[in-house]
Amino acid sequence: MAYDQYEKFDNRFGHLFYKDPFSHYRLRVEYRFAGEQTSGGPGWAFRNSGMMIHCQPPETMARDQSFPVCIEVQLLGGNGKDERSTGNLCTPGTHVVIDNTLVKQHCINSKSKTYHGDQWVTAEVEVHGHRLIRHIINGEIVLEYGQPQLDDSDADARQLLQAGADKMVGEGYISLQAESHPVQFRKVELLPLAE
Repeated sequence: MAYDQYEKFDNRFGHLFYKDPFSHYRLRVEYRFAGEQTSGGPGWAFRNSGMMIHCQPPETMARDQSFPVCIEVQLLGGNGKDERSTGNLCTPGTHVVIDNTLVKQHCINSKSKTYHGDQWVTAEVEVHGHRLIRHIINGEIVLEYGQPQLDDSDADARQLLQAGADKMVGEGYISLQAESHPVQFRKVELLPLAE
């Protein structure tokens, strides 16, 4: 996902959706950040992208909605000096349960190491409906949680609930994210799993 035709980012976040929803699967990508962040991109979006899972149907997103209601497997690159984990969890319009506790914090860091520069990184997510979700970076499990659910205090999630969506989120669409920093994906692989 490149921004070479952009003069300025202007808050135009993007998501490339796959056409079908899934509930039990492994998703693996090889990614790297390359080049400079687009002018006008937010500071937090430096070397930042994501695999969005359990997404709301794309046709239900509002035109001015920056992110789908989903679970984000956040992909981050280092700045060359500071520690910055990848394979983190962000929760636009959702909450999850970690160690039997409902976590309402928007982003939770994984225990991955930092990947500086333009090196290729393999990120995987293993999804078992709403029971268990596991983040794996370069073959190492870095985060686990379960029971993803809609956050009824979030306006976008509330609209889904009012339209009849289940509070517990056990399936959804998959998308790759664009947040203003050029990111390359050289492999995207999906393996459906038995329920």
